[in-house]
This record gives sequence, structure tokens and C-alpha cells, in this order.
Amino acid sequence: MINFKENIDKEVTISGFAEKVRNLQWVQFIVLRAEGKRIQITIEKSEEKNKEMVEIVNNLTNESTIKVTGVIKENEKVKMGGMELIPSSIEVTSLSAPELPISITNKDAAQIDTRMDNRFIDLRNDVNFYIFKIQTEFVKALRNYLYKKDFTEIHTPKLIGAASESGSEVFEVEYFGDKAYLAQSPQFYKQMAIAAGYEKVFEVAPCFRAENSNTNRHATEFTSFDIEFANINSYQDVMDLEEDLLIEGLKAVKEKYGDLIKEKYNVDVVIPTKPFPRIKLEDLYEKLHEKYGYEIPDHDVGDMNAETEKLTSKFAMEEYGHEFIFVTDFSKTKRAFYHMRKDDVPQGYDLIWKGTEITTGAQREHRYDVLEKQASEKGLGEDIKFYKDFFKYGCPPHGGFALGIDRITMLLLNLPSLKETMFIFRGPNRITP
Repeated sequence: MINFKENIDKEVTISGFAEKVRNLQWVQFIVLRAEGKRIQITIEKSEEKNKEMVEIVNNLTNESTIKVTGVIKENEKVKMGGMELIPSSIEVTSLSAPELPISITNKDAAQIDTRMDNRFIDLRNDVNFYIFKIQTEFVKALRNYLYKKDFTEIHTPKLIGAASESGSEVFEVEYFGDKAYLAQSPQFYKQMAIAAGYEKVFEVAPCFRAENSNTNRHATEFTSFDIEFANINSYQDVMDLEEDLLIEGLKAVKEKYGDLIKEKYNVDVVIPTKPFPRIKLEDLYEKLHEKYGYEIPDHDVGDMNAETEKLTSKFAMEEYGHEFIFVTDFSKTKRAFYHMRKDDVPQGYDLIWKGTEITTGAQREHRYDVLEKQASEKGLGEDIKFYKDFFKYGCPPHGGFALGIDRITMLLLNLPSLKETMFIFRGPNRITP
């Protein structure tokens, strides 16, 4: 996109949307929007050389796409940055229907599901448009950090022959007369890469969960940023890496978009300090009871629920002045079979940010005999034989975690739902557009 200020008094060609067309007695104005930026186009009707352009604008509808060539001029009377474009030619590249299905300038004028039906229009609103610019900067920073640390990016299959973690939350698909499943996560294949000798791997890819959950933070398809690395001493090493990774991502976002985020979303991007607070689950229960009178429901003992997560963030801010907090020492009944255990306690954690869990991480069980025993405890046998075989012929100690990119973005910008932060949302009641 052209930098307007750097091209004062120069001829430029700009393509974009005619966001607003005003046809007055002596002058025509077009607000041209391109990549979230705007410039005013001014056409004097009295000038003979503008006759053809005046006729074009007479028939121009809002949100049509145009290609404009002209000279950028300074004009302090113009509200949009004190600049305007004086055109020498205008080409209409596509003409918009006169009535839009939803408002672009006021995203709250329509219900969220109506907006999702018209997502191609909804994304033209500035608040929605910049979500994915910001998200891109965050993911780019995470990727660059891992590249510098010599991680290998892998791409694992999304059609698999067995449920990745449990049989209850997978999408089953017909596969040439047989059954296949959409992958819940790349967990098994990340670990296969470690067993194959890749010491550090990551993947950014879709995951699928057949959860009939209609909450603001669940989706049936989402983007996961998965990391696994070898030769760790404990799950503390995994937490250390995640701290560094998140700090890099938030730094990059604040540097490039901090002012815009404050303006558009009224959010101050906070760069967290190291180390993030860390607390055992039992100690957390005691603190939440002591400070807020909270008792974990019996069916959630050994784990956390949405209310626990909200109070945990409140506690972290009040106790440590920190937006992030690691919670460790969950019950083995609430954790996956492949989490390593020490004294029967899973060697893993949840990371809570702004009242929501954003990561479950752990040191993995890499010893074949122990892994087989833990899988049997969960009722898993021949269906995951291919996975257990990864560990039969030597596999180094390793661990990892995953970040839900859509959820992270929702929390970063304080938006109400994943429907806002997914380019196209998928949930139990939405499979289109």
C-alpha cells in the first residue's frame, strides 16, 4: 500500500473501495479505502478535463472498486490526514449493488450471526479488518522466534485412521469405504517427529473438535500453534520457552500496532515480565477460597472450570500484578495419558491469561512401558498402537504445548467471541459460508 505522506506532489495509482461517494453541486468527493487506509479524492465539476470522471462518479455506488491515478496534494481542510488525491483518471473495476446487506461503518447494527452470513462485507469494517493484520504480526513473531531457535516446521496429516486423544470428540468421515477422522491435534505426529530425531518442531494448522459447545471460546475448527522439543529436564523447561515465545509475540504486536489497538479496541498491550507466576492447583484452590470464598465443584476437583479460570486471573493480578499465571499439578484423571507423571502427578500445566486457559503443556511420557500402562488405564489399546510404536525404539525426553491462535487474538483485543477472531467461524450451528 502506498504511503500517502511520502508521495506528496507525486503521481500515484491507487486501487481500492469507494467507501463513500458525495456528489455536490460544484464538486465530487470519494473516500477511497485500501488496506484499511483512506484518502479523499476531489473532483472539480467545472473543469473541462474532468468531464468524463464526473460522469463516472455520477453512476458510482458506495463500495464499488475503483482504480485512480492522480497527484496527492496537501490540504489542511481535509480531515483525513490533511491530504487529498486530485485525479487525472478513474476506472471502475467493479460496480457494487446499491444496497449493502449490513453496515460497514457500524458493526453493531446487525446481530453477530447476520454478520457471519455476510462475512465478506463484515470484514470491511476497520475493527474487523485489523484483527487479522494484528494476528498475522503475532504469528509471524512466534514463527521467527522459533526459526531463530532452529525449530523445524512440519505439516502433519489432518485425515487420520484413529482418534488422536479420545473417541468422543472426533469428526468421522467416510474414506474409500473405510472410516477416517479429522485430527483433534497434531500431538501424536509432533512426538513422532521427536522420535525420528528432530529435536525441535512446530506446526501452525487447523484442528477439529466435535464438541457441541456454544460458548464464546469454542469452535469445531480452529488454528493451533503447536510446539514440541526434546532433551528437556522437566516441564519447567516447557514453561520457560512459552514465556519467551509469548513475550516475543506481544512485543512485535505492540511495536507495530500498539497505538492502533488502543484506538480501535481500547486495549493497552502489556508486555509480561519473567518469570510468570506459577502455582500448584491445590494451593490455588486454597487461595481462591481464602480470598473469594470460592469452592471448586466436586465434579471439577483436580481440574479447573471457567469460573476458576476467571478468579485465577483476578488472583494473579492482585497477588503478583501479572496478567499470566501457570497452574500445575493437576489430577492424572483430568490429564491425557501421554503426560509424564512424577509421584503420580502429571508433569504439566495450564497457562491462564485474562481469565481463560490458553495452553495445556507438559513433559511427555517417552518410556514405552510406562506409556503403554498409562494408555491402558484410559482404556486405550490397539487403536493407538501406531502411536505407541513411536517409542519402542528409543525416544528422548521431550515436551510441548499448543496455543489456540483464535483464542489468543480474542483475549489480546478483548473481543467477546471467537466468531470475531476467526476469519470464517465454524461451530455446531455454522458450516457456511
